[in-house]
Amino acid sequence: MKSPGRFQRIWLRLMEQAERRLPALTRLRRGESLPIVLNRRRIYVLPTLFGLVFGGMLLVMALGALNYNNNPALLLTSLIAAIAVLSMLVGFRNLDGLALRSVRAVPVHAGEPMQVELTFDAASRWRESLRIEARPAATLLRGRSDEALKARIEVATTRRGYLALPRIRVWTSWPYGLFRCWSWLNPQTQLLVFARAEAQAPPLPLRTRASDSGRPQAQGEEFGALREYRVNDPLRLIAWKASARHDRLLVREPEMPLGHELVLDFDGLGALDLETRVSRLTRWVLMAEESRLRYSLHLPQVQIGPDLGSAHAYRCLRELALL
Repeated sequence: MKSPGRFQRIWLRLMEQAERRLPALTRLRRGESLPIVLNRRRIYVLPTLFGLVFGGMLLVMALGALNYNNNPALLLTSLIAAIAVLSMLVGFRNLDGLALRSVRAVPVHAGEPMQVELTFDAASRWRESLRIEARPAATLLRGRSDEALKARIEVATTRRGYLALPRIRVWTSWPYGLFRCWSWLNPQTQLLVFARAEAQAPPLPLRTRASDSGRPQAQGEEFGALREYRVNDPLRLIAWKASARHDRLLVREPEMPLGHELVLDFDGLGALDLETRVSRLTRWVLMAEESRLRYSLHLPQVQIGPDLGSAHAYRCLRELALL
């Protein structure tokens, strides 16, 4: 998408100031439950900078035609003006009736951009050149009236927990760019953001507990599968011959005796502050899943596991994000 020019940036800045000062333009800042349907009471229309210049040109043409009593020129000016006004109605209909049906996103770790998918209902009408914006990202939306319209926006994440989706602007300057029609969507949706995983976490803790069943696990004397080298891994565990064959550092994964499982204990990291403990436990959950180790997570108010798999990992990461 082309970056806006100088005059367009000035115009957008003026529009933002108008939205902050006029209650009629800022009344839609409250969260709304889905579905959100756009109607005539919440669609705004103003001429673009190009539209203002075009209107000035029509005014000059009209004055010249009246001054010289030139009826064909006056007829041409009136015809062009009528087409311009009709383009405003066409742009308005392009937004009218559009409905936001669902908001979906795959959880990411804090600091990573989140891809949010928006699903719209076209309300049995062709939609052309709609733009969906949630700063700083934007996307183009168009499609047939008999299908769901999907748009994807990127939202920045900075902290763990639930993330409130920012206000979304839907706008269009179709068909001629003379008028800008827009509306605001403020879905009352919270998206889950996992805690940031510690970049250089120590190896998985040696503390284990016995269980009745399970497969051979890590941290014993025997060696099993190979995995990628991580920072702080002991040099004695590096498989040099296998690393030479694969052209990257590989580490021998030691095995735990059958019937033992890994315990990730929040209280066992008492020397660290809250965020560092959450960040380290998040990294250990990812490491345990990568190594296929059964593990349990012990938090102050809840104990999860022992188990293994994507559902178990999601529950652990969710509890850590909301701790």
